[in-house]
Amino acid sequence: MDEERSKVQGHWQCAGCEKEVTELPFQPREGQEIYCRDCYASKRPKRSFGGQGQKQMVQGEWECSGCKKVITELPFRPSGNGPIFCRDCYRSKR
Repeated sequence: MDEERSKVQGHWQCAGCEKEVTELPFQPREGQEIYCRDCYASKRPKRSFGGQGQKQMVQGEWECSGCKKVITELPFRPSGNGPIFCRDCYRSKR
């Protein structure tokens, strides 16, 4: 059941570009800055799903706790306290 969120109708001015905003997905509080969709999107932190901004890979030589295959790079520096899995074993455990 995908229920659409109700919208609040009104007349506000975007605090970023001064464009008129006539609909919001929430009731604004007194004195709250309102942003149009474009300005709101540009203010949000960018999410990284790979490519630039991706974590640096750590090079080394470890043994997979599942299949005993040699692992030469990880997206984190292992602490030595827990098991380490190759990509295939990690995916099969999820």
